[in-house]
Amino acid sequence: MRYEELTIEGRNAVLEAFRSGKTIDRLFVLKGCQDGPVRTIIREAKKHDTILDYVEKERLDQLSETKKHQGVIAFAAAYEYAQVEDMLKAAKDRQEDPFLILLDNIEDPHNLGAIIRTANLAGAHGVIIPKRRAAGLTATVAKASAGALNYTPVAKVTNISQTIKELKERGIWFVCADMDGETMYRLDLKGPIGLVVGSEGEGVSRLVKESCDFTASIPVAGEIDSLNASVATGVLAYEIVRQRIQ
Repeated sequence: MRYEELTIEGRNAVLEAFRSGKTIDRLFVLKGCQDGPVRTIIREAKKHDTILDYVEKERLDQLSETKKHQGVIAFAAAYEYAQVEDMLKAAKDRQEDPFLILLDNIEDPHNLGAIIRTANLAGAHGVIIPKRRAAGLTATVAKASAGALNYTPVAKVTNISQTIKELKERGIWFVCADMDGETMYRLDLKGPIGLVVGSEGEGVSRLVKESCDFTASIPVAGEIDSLNASVATGVLAYEIVRQRIQ
């Protein structure tokens, strides 16, 4: 897909995209613009949990391909989102224990793309992201995933904690990446599992962390305190792979 197909510019086009049910990941609005049509678009964006950015005209001009943005530019999802159910079915079809990666607070599209790439290589059955405050499946994510988005399903859910609770009832247990957790080499990471990872800055939110069964830490020996989120996901995912192979 080309960049132009993933951006929607102009008030009517953006409003129509929201109303037709198209997944809009991010909306850029001219700072200070308060007229009726723009207010309606902002209302739609809030209703759909879209990330909202109020920016200067220079930024919009920079993003615009058509140069007719009328104060609004939307980034639509580059790929269709899957359902969590699709991931569980894929595991069943492959006669494997489910292996899911859940992301909390990951807003960097390069990190998301790299994590989807790792998920694919590690044999995870899917990646689950929240609707709010999270990168969506934009062109940047697609590029960073190096093609993995064509094979690894990504689901968007309203509430990560609630999703964990529902999946626990189906026999999946959850390990959360946290610097204060038990060293990952001491944990039994076999069986149906969900790996939960947060951003470098904020980590996994308190409610999500409390929903998990265990917390796992990665041993570090350097002077800085944390790994990049996509690297941390890779390290933990491959510890899960190692234990599964054994």
